[in-house]
Amino acid sequence: MQLSGESTITLLLFSLAAALQAVSGVPLLIDRGSRSAQRISTVLLMAGSLAGAAAALLVLLSSASFEVSLPWGLPFGTARVAADPLSALFLLPVFLVTGASALYGIGYRPVSEHPRNAGRLAFFTGTLAASLATLFLVRNGALFLAAWEVMALSAYFALVTDDEKEAVRDAGTLYLITTHIGTLALFAMFSLFNRATGDFLFPAPGSLPGHSLLATAIFLTALLGFGLKAGAMPLHVWLPSAHANAPSHISALLSGIVLKTGIYGLIRTFSFFADPPAWWGVTILVLGAVSGVVGVAFAIGQHDLKRLLAYHSIENIGIILLGIGVALLGQSMGVPVLVVLGLGGALLHVVNHALFKSLLFLSAGAVIHATGTREIDLMGGVARRLPKTSLYFLVGAVAICGLPPLNGFVSELLVYLASFSAIRISDGLDGVLSALAAPALALIGGLAVACFVKVFGVVFLGAPRSAPHAAGHEAPPSMLWAMGLLAACCAAIGLFPFIAIRPLDGALTSYLGNQPPHQPLGDLVPFGWISALAVGLLAVTVLIALLFRMRGATLPRESAVTWGCGYLAPTSRMQYSSSSFAAMLVRMFRLLLRPEEHRREPDGPFPSAGHFESHVPETVLEQAYLPGLEYLYRKSSPIRHLQHGKLNLYIFYTFITLVVLMALTTR
Repeated sequence: MQLSGESTITLLLFSLAAALQAVSGVPLLIDRGSRSAQRISTVLLMAGSLAGAAAALLVLLSSASFEVSLPWGLPFGTARVAADPLSALFLLPVFLVTGASALYGIGYRPVSEHPRNAGRLAFFTGTLAASLATLFLVRNGALFLAAWEVMALSAYFALVTDDEKEAVRDAGTLYLITTHIGTLALFAMFSLFNRATGDFLFPAPGSLPGHSLLATAIFLTALLGFGLKAGAMPLHVWLPSAHANAPSHISALLSGIVLKTGIYGLIRTFSFFADPPAWWGVTILVLGAVSGVVGVAFAIGQHDLKRLLAYHSIENIGIILLGIGVALLGQSMGVPVLVVLGLGGALLHVVNHALFKSLLFLSAGAVIHATGTREIDLMGGVARRLPKTSLYFLVGAVAICGLPPLNGFVSELLVYLASFSAIRISDGLDGVLSALAAPALALIGGLAVACFVKVFGVVFLGAPRSAPHAAGHEAPPSMLWAMGLLAACCAAIGLFPFIAIRPLDGALTSYLGNQPPHQPLGDLVPFGWISALAVGLLAVTVLIALLFRMRGATLPRESAVTWGCGYLAPTSRMQYSSSSFAAMLVRMFRLLLRPEEHRREPDGPFPSAGHFESHVPETVLEQAYLPGLEYLYRKSSPIRHLQHGKLNLYIFYTFITLVVLMALTTR
């Protein structure tokens, strides 16, 4: 297919980006332990990110979309590659976060301190970035599955970099099992698409009927396959341990980018159907509400800083699903406003979450780098030693809580407006269900604020709770520059949200295809007023801070021990811990969280030391999935006798299977 000049440039930039990222780790594999090789690898990955980000912006801001079809000699249809505003909206944060993570990695894991696995980490980080870029560009089911598998394996090998630790190996194994269960579901989904269209190419938007048994099967397999990757609850079981045990800049990629491949897959799949039934929207809406509320509830009960952030990823996936659910209900009701606001809010939150969650993981990595622990209760007073890192973490915390003037507020506002519009426009049951997104989102936001007040107060304020883990140094410049880039992006979208209008309108047009044109997002949302209020709020905040600083400079300074509630010899252990701060909220959700407490009360006239410890288990995995799998293991013991190591019988099994499949598929 002939391309215009801009489209040709875009195609070349995307190709260059993927190629540079794919080979970025090779120098460090060849020259292991070399600082110069690490710098070359980082430059290659960042150069690829710059080229890819430029290409994504060209697609989003001009008519630089392209579609290229090439014969490739395989029995899976034409090899098609294309870029439209929907894929470009996902690609832009891919390149931003991979570039920032590459820069961060120089200071976080210098090759001189990690000579054993630095080359492997650099190589698989590059292949992960390249496969992510490719995944959003392919339009053939077989190509998509190939990129999906490379992404899954690259993420696994990057995750288990520190494979000498048992917890890391266990997290990697769980991730590998769940991701391949999801891949099997996607094999079934693309087979069903082939049944519906006679081809492995992606169908055109709005070209398939939604009210059929085949469409239902496609929806369910897509929900399983993509839902596992996105980490929607209760399909999230791999996510907390994987994000907690990976290197922090890999955690940023997993949470900020890899999860979004599941969201992209769902949105792209739903775009193929012109009339999705209402129960699709209800299912996604309920899944979003459960993921959001339960995800943030689990986060509140965590003591591990990175595991806490991992559960907040589940929460934000829930917010995205709320917007998608409202949009699907809007499609089924024939109310375009709900589609524009709901899907627009979901897509903007995809970008926003990639930015502020990556910022939080990078900031948390800097804190862990300085303190030598992930345990929140061993930290304290970090802000005194790491003021810049503390500021960046605060920016990410405000953004993830959906507070102005940062970007999380804008995307959540769009979902709120979609829910409120449902109340105003529709009186039916579907409209009432759409309106339920607002109270769910309000509860999620309130709990998120409580959680990050706990985190910031316990980790960054107060006094160090453990001398061996007192923060010793600020992060190196490369880590600070990476965090600063992401913080600046969060502030830019929050202060000037109108910059997102054109990209979101383009993505919505790609989603709807040849369906009637939608009302522009700028006509439904007062972005100008939002920007003015955000800038005003920031100016007032800065002014108040300067006034306090000037006033404080004139006051006498004294140093004293914080009042210890009447104790004559208070210690840092008497501060609030993460457990004590969250105790009330954990008790409120105890039926879901199933908290475990271990205590030894002081007793007798000369009591020994007391002891108290609380823990919130991974309830779904430990109390639902694992017992169920153990039950199936016991009941399937007779079947396992078929696996006895005799090759001739295995060949016979294969022959029988092929005969049965040929008999079933022959028409």
